[in-house]
Amino acid sequence: MKHPVTPDGRYFVVRGRLWRMVNPGSDEAERYDLVRRLGAARRSVRDAKQSADLKAEAAAHQAVDDVKRALGERGPVWWADKVAGSQPAHDEEHALCRMVRENRARPGRRILNAEGRHL
Repeated sequence: MKHPVTPDGRYFVVRGRLWRMVNPGSDEAERYDLVRRLGAARRSVRDAKQSADLKAEAAAHQAVDDVKRALGERGPVWWADKVAGSQPAHDEEHALCRMVRENRARPGRRILNAEGRHL
């Protein structure tokens, strides 16, 4: 992958923003089909915007959302909670914060953690 991935393998970072990874446990053939459908849905969004068809655009956005949920990029998380003996959550958050800081797109851009504190 061309973008850095968080140590836990759940997210990748683009211009200082976290994006959820595809569920690595999904079937390869199914994932291929879903990615193909995602591309088609995104093209439908583009085409609907160009034609100013609001109903078609809404339907296309819904199709994108449905596929992203099926891929595991949205909706319920695909990973299990921490197990005994794994790395403490604060160490993982520290590594994640460092990764986000190193990959910010614009100097001076502020990124907040879940508690609203600056990273």
